[in-house]
Amino acid sequence: MEAAKQVHNIPPLYDENSRILVLGSFPSIASREAAFFYGHPQNRYWKVMPTLLGEPLPETVEEKAAMMHRHHIAMWDTIGSCTITGSSDSSITDVVPNDLSVILETARIEAIFTNGAKSTDLYKKYIYPVTGIPSIKVPSTSPANAAFSLERLCKDWGDALAPYLPLLEILETEDRQ
Repeated sequence: MEAAKQVHNIPPLYDENSRILVLGSFPSIASREAAFFYGHPQNRYWKVMPTLLGEPLPETVEEKAAMMHRHHIAMWDTIGSCTITGSSDSSITDVVPNDLSVILETARIEAIFTNGAKSTDLYKKYIYPVTGIPSIKVPSTSPANAAFSLERLCKDWGDALAPYLPLLEILETEDRQ
């Protein structure tokens, strides 16, 4: 497979109630085809999040989006366009970052989580200098991160999200009132 210039085709998932932002690096081929985040069936994101949020496993794009909105979690990627070979983060070059202002000017984001090393490195290089908001690195949910079991991912993501989960619980209670 040859390296090719790719443009991010998935709009950010957020609303004015979003308080947490999760950033991947760049969508995989499967995600680009599905036009939604973490579309590769082996990516563990959609197993980790419902586990941490006490939700059933979402099946459809609509169920996944609804779950993120219910829990005030926004999603996007650090990269707006790049040259990439297949879905390989290690092959990424010619990076143009996404402009997070569309989210940050609409929602009161309390924390930004970067999913994996590549997202974290690119955030620090391109986005942090613009926003001044530090990110919290969580281990990649990609199937390429085979060293992490689902249980370990849930523990590490849970530990990182724990300080923000009470905030989400308060917001969810306010939403129901």
